[in-house]
Amino acid sequence: MLAIRLPESIEERLNALANETGRTKSALVREAILEYLDDLEDFYLAEARARLNRKTIPLEEVERELGL
Repeated sequence: MLAIRLPESIEERLNALANETGRTKSALVREAILEYLDDLEDFYLAEARARLNRKTIPLEEVERELGL
């Protein structure tokens, strides 16, 4: 169980969407949270893997290789 307070503007949008779609506000919020969690999990897992495999190259070396 989770109770949250939403700004009035978000509550109005949520109410309107629920009315238009015939879905409950809870169902809409649950779907939105799951979608956001999927994105966050992808981002943080990718970031963690990138850190593990990251090979750094000094700026001077990059500039030299690019002829800058």
